[in-house]
Amino acid sequence: MTSRQYLPRKVPGQLQGLVELALDLRWSWYHGYDELWREVDPELWRASANPWFILESVSDLRLQELADDAQFLEELQRILDHQQDRLDSPTWFSSLPGRGLSGSVAYFSMEFGICESLPIYAGGLGVLAGDLLKTACDLGVPVTGIGLLYQQGYFRQKLDSNGNQLEFYPYSDPTMLPVVPLRDKDGQWLRVSLRLPGRVLLLRSWLAQVGRCSLLLLDSNDPGNDPGDRGITSELYGGGEEMRLQQEMVLGIGGWRLLDKLKADYPVCHLNEGHAAFAVLERARLYMQRHGCDFETARCATRIGNLFTTHTSVSAAFDCFPAELVRLYFTHYAEELGLSIDDLLALGRSPGRDTDEAFNMAWLAVRGAGAVNGVSRQHGEVSRRIYQPLFPRWPTSEIPVTHVTNGVHMPSWDSPEADELWTRICGKRRWRGNLDTIEQQLSLVKNEDLWQLRCEARRHMLDFVTTRLEKQWRSHGNVQQHSQLPVKTLNPEVLTLGFARRFTAYKRPDLLLQDSDRLMRMLENRDHPVQLLIAGKAHPQDLIGKDMLRRWYDFSRRADLEGRVVFIEDYDLNIAEELIHGVDVWVNTPRPPHEACGTSGMKVLVNGGLNLSVRDGWWAEAYTPHVGWAIGEYSGDDSPDTCDAQDAAQLYRLLEDDVVPLFYRRNREGIPVEWVQLIRESMCRLTRQYSSNRMLREYTECYYLPLAAALRKRCTRKTEIRKQQQMINTNWQNMHFGSTSCSTRDDRHHFEIQVYLNELSDKLVRIEIYADADKTVGLPGCRQPMRRARPLVGTKNAHSYRGSV
Repeated sequence: MTSRQYLPRKVPGQLQGLVELALDLRWSWYHGYDELWREVDPELWRASANPWFILESVSDLRLQELADDAQFLEELQRILDHQQDRLDSPTWFSSLPGRGLSGSVAYFSMEFGICESLPIYAGGLGVLAGDLLKTACDLGVPVTGIGLLYQQGYFRQKLDSNGNQLEFYPYSDPTMLPVVPLRDKDGQWLRVSLRLPGRVLLLRSWLAQVGRCSLLLLDSNDPGNDPGDRGITSELYGGGEEMRLQQEMVLGIGGWRLLDKLKADYPVCHLNEGHAAFAVLERARLYMQRHGCDFETARCATRIGNLFTTHTSVSAAFDCFPAELVRLYFTHYAEELGLSIDDLLALGRSPGRDTDEAFNMAWLAVRGAGAVNGVSRQHGEVSRRIYQPLFPRWPTSEIPVTHVTNGVHMPSWDSPEADELWTRICGKRRWRGNLDTIEQQLSLVKNEDLWQLRCEARRHMLDFVTTRLEKQWRSHGNVQQHSQLPVKTLNPEVLTLGFARRFTAYKRPDLLLQDSDRLMRMLENRDHPVQLLIAGKAHPQDLIGKDMLRRWYDFSRRADLEGRVVFIEDYDLNIAEELIHGVDVWVNTPRPPHEACGTSGMKVLVNGGLNLSVRDGWWAEAYTPHVGWAIGEYSGDDSPDTCDAQDAAQLYRLLEDDVVPLFYRRNREGIPVEWVQLIRESMCRLTRQYSSNRMLREYTECYYLPLAAALRKRCTRKTEIRKQQQMINTNWQNMHFGSTSCSTRDDRHHFEIQVYLNELSDKLVRIEIYADADKTVGLPGCRQPMRRARPLVGTKNAHSYRGSV
């Protein structure tokens, strides 16, 4: 593929290297070139920290001055050489022995949170996708992202004087974003098309460079489309059911067609949530065309190369589309697959359900994937229960859903102070290897250095928040009354709690307000004061979330609080980064088991922040008393109101009795030694484990490489495997058990069972002794294969099987 790098304005030839640097989004997490951009225009850099915006905005006169500046050109060339050396240097992936991944992993996601300059994300799902691409660049794993280029993206937030959320959708001009048209070798802008009811939809393609990795983006804003269709990729998670279906068709079907046009090898297709599940259909359709086979054979051949990562903890949250809407959009497509529309609909329905059931994208993803994983250990367990309808009569523990706990890209989230400390202790390449020595190296850091890190990061964060709040309050017309308020109230010596995330019911953002008077006493304590920083958005249609947001806004405006609680508007990646750098304790209060993973708390680890969270998602497996604090224990029996009341009481008690006193318990040098010990243990034990470095290495070793190898093998045996599947489907219902016997001797149970296989080959069947685990009495589960003993007299294909446990 080519991008034909360009700017809408002319740049002197000597400065073409600046275009190359500005288009590589590695600048969003690697800051070694910041001084170069500061030299181009200090004010623009201070205002935006966005090289692409600077290059688009700086004057022609300034560009010519730089082109005539020999010292600047020398520094530019040095940086370009450094960047090339880094791209050419060996990586973790290149050092793997006998790696079996030719081509690239195609990573589909509805959103990507790379940086604020490319606003195509809404929250944690997109930030995870962005972190995965950045990590793939660091480790050299060949990953290509596929997403949508939204004209407006997710909304921007402002609160009115009553705390009501207002939503704004500023237009994103593609020429002002760090992306370029994706062109073929002849310079033609690559387009793909989709057939919609009564018309054809044209899709333009764009390229964003993320270091070694490419992010391919599709948009429908082509002048050749109908006016309504040009808006299909206008808003992220906007519009109604029909627009959502259209967007997911663009992502899944259009995305795989774009990959096909590039004529590159993509053995593994990784679906980040079910939004992109239509890609498994398009992959099978193109395989049918090339190999002249039917859909089921093509699905059999390609399925093993598809990985589905689910992030949903409740089945009601899956994307489901009315059957009639799917019929409208997919009847013709089903014909291309050689299926009836009812056959296609069945791929997104529970077994045996009626024809009025909605089409479930997660169901389609599971049926089209060779592997399925949740995003934390607990979420894996929850997901096995959610997907039980697709596996009737299977024991829950046998449902084929595993887990890979999420991680975060630590270089994107460390503060300058933390980066300096980590570099001094662990070196510059610390996040680009296998992290084996990090724990040992970090354990040698002095208490004084850790506490100094925290104090400096807190101070810098509060400087940012103060500036942000002053602008925010001025925008509300409070120039005289509040222009100096942040400076007076936000104190860099005070314990600072952070709470920032999407405002929705299951995340319980108002749990701390259950007893607002008790919270106020804690915040106002003269000797042990606390300050609370809050940020977050509610979905435009989430009225309950908006009401929770309004409650916090009202509470923060109480005059008797003297600004101990502040709400920061328009939560985005920039605000998240600043808060994560400096808060002492990150508070997370989801109602279990609804937090699939929750990565926000992972981001404070690298900066020495601590977590106080519900035992849910990642914290359920990460928590020990040596690294932070935990509340709640999911039982599944309590009502939501009871659970909320209990968790709120425990949260207040932990803050009052443990967290706050520990922070202010200082030695003669003014260091809270016990607090610092928690920081040390948290950084040593958790930073490595919850880095996206570990996550991507796990995906690569446990999924990408095995799936790619299995795909190659499967494609050579697809016809044979398809015949075996047909034989099983035809004969399974006629297979049955006969007499069973069990005896106990020598401390073992001995079983014998008669099995009538009908026309099935015994090579396709395994007989097992199986028992669920009984946690109430501490008994482990059992899964013991039985051996074929002898054929049964007078039968064509029946045998006796024996086994003991």
